Amino acid sequence: MERATPSMLCSHFVIVLIILLPDTSVAEPRSQIIQLICGNGTIVAAPNFAATMEIVSEQIRSRGYGVAATGTGPDTSYGLAQCYGDLSLLDCALCYSEARTVIPGCFPSNEGRIYLDGCFIRASNYNYNFYDQYLGPEDRHVCGNRTTKGSLFQQNARRAVQQAVANAPSNNGYARAQVSSIMTAYVLADCWKTLSANFCAVCLQYASASMLGCLPWSEGRALFTGCFMRYSDTNFLNAITTNGGSSSRGKVVITIIVVSAVVVLGVGAFIGIGVWKNKLIQKKRKGANDAKKLVKILHDKCLNFKYSALNKATGSFDEVNKLGQGGFGTVYKGVLADGRELAVKRLFFNNKHRVADFYNEVNIVSSIEHKNLIRLLGCSCSGPESLLVYEFLPNQSLDRFIFDPIKGKALKWEKRFEIIIGTAEGLVYLHENTKTRIIHRDIKASNILLDSRLRAKIADFGLARSFQEDKSHISTVLAGTLGYMAPEYLAHGQLTEKADVYSFGVLLLEIVTGRQNNMRKNDEDTVSLVSDVWEHFERGIVEELFDPNLMLHNCHTINVQNEVARVLHVGLLCTQEIPTLRPFMSKALKMLVKKDEELPPPTNPPFVDEKTM
Repeated sequence: MERATPSMLCSHFVIVLIILLPDTSVAEPRSQIIQLICGNGTIVAAPNFAATMEIVSEQIRSRGYGVAATGTGPDTSYGLAQCYGDLSLLDCALCYSEARTVIPGCFPSNEGRIYLDGCFIRASNYNYNFYDQYLGPEDRHVCGNRTTKGSLFQQNARRAVQQAVANAPSNNGYARAQVSSIMTAYVLADCWKTLSANFCAVCLQYASASMLGCLPWSEGRALFTGCFMRYSDTNFLNAITTNGGSSSRGKVVITIIVVSAVVVLGVGAFIGIGVWKNKLIQKKRKGANDAKKLVKILHDKCLNFKYSALNKATGSFDEVNKLGQGGFGTVYKGVLADGRELAVKRLFFNNKHRVADFYNEVNIVSSIEHKNLIRLLGCSCSGPESLLVYEFLPNQSLDRFIFDPIKGKALKWEKRFEIIIGTAEGLVYLHENTKTRIIHRDIKASNILLDSRLRAKIADFGLARSFQEDKSHISTVLAGTLGYMAPEYLAHGQLTEKADVYSFGVLLLEIVTGRQNNMRKNDEDTVSLVSDVWEHFERGIVEELFDPNLMLHNCHTINVQNEVARVLHVGLLCTQEIPTLRPFMSKALKMLVKKDEELPPPTNPPFVDEKTM
């Protein structure tokens, strides 16, 4: 026998033994058809569809998902298919085969999609961002086994769904979760691999909110354009969570015998530690620079407050003094020793992004001054937690009035119109009257505060971003409140002033109607406020949507009704789907103030028909 040389050992340092063992998993079969959804579009060429599905089939067998396009022009057939993250390649191929035999039932329509419990297929000749779409008019939830479950299971299901939604975007779009107790809840979340992490996150947020409408029933699924979710009281998940060769019908046990890999592992570990240390040093340097900038701002503008003084002013942050709570912190009323009233924002620092938001808010708000913007009095960052100090506004936020049938009576139309004009003037200042343009990113009723005379002041600049005059837009991670975010920002993450204009338009519709855009009127109503106003506008019956509280005063007069209808018209102009058609804030303000100026007809808002976002 030939003696093994060192070079031979280095080139053959791993021996892999593969042993197939029977599986004891009890996960259910995953080829059950949930729903076939067909569109009503034009006819697509059948040969192109067949060719696309064949290409996708080859990819499915090798990697668990596939995308393809066959043909040219309107005859092009686009295809997308994917198995969920816990399926083996064998189960994936079986699931895809089942789905492929059913989806041709949609033709000759150009649009079809089918959801199974283990995989998904979509086919279309609609080519506008086909692979990037994550929301659509056909999105829905389907409730399964309608056994009613108690509050414990519902609580567990919500927790498990929350975990899966949070984990999936950073885990290649896939997550599974279970909250175990007497009533265990099992959850799967899966985004299509063509989506970015941002789009995946948005899709899962909408899908989870829809699917949880199935509670208290024991099973629910969300069938969305860009993602799939399921919760159940039975364990439907496969025991092995890899898609690369494991099977729900057989486990592959891999034994690796390492002959002479020690040197290789040692060198790799040494290099890895070096890279890790270098990144850590760079992060510390950046954090130190940010801290220096913050200290300079505090010193230059005399914004320092002692933590002990603020702690005493709020009664050690007593719940009695709590004014409200949002995603970034809790706000308390405080009274200093000299009798001055303050609003103290106590921030949640649960990750590095909250630190950046704190610095961002201090930096931006300390550099602006306008009668319709909240005034930053100072902050404290030397104590055990970071605090922001704002002027105290006794009437708190606009949403507490317009969405409350009792308090809403205090806001006559004249006062609501004054609030609208004040908010518009504040946005004009942010967008156009400063050297650096500022985009708020979170304009909504809860961020419009009211002083003692019910005058509007824009608040909460933690998400605000600034950029120079020579920039057409900035690209940023999605942030804001669903229902108020512009469609082009949701789709592409490209931020301009028109995103604030869209949010302002939604706010106008809410102030006039007394309805919240992202809340349903009842369990069956799925039409957004923007779409509802658009429908009434086209039919010429917008007065049916006026807040009933307005009718208690003088809204029944012709002049006031015309003024209210004009504000709705401007709101629709601000919420048009195409951003270039929306007016700039200075133009929107002019439309509101100059009541004799004729308004252009609005085009449709987003999400009205299947060809929108």
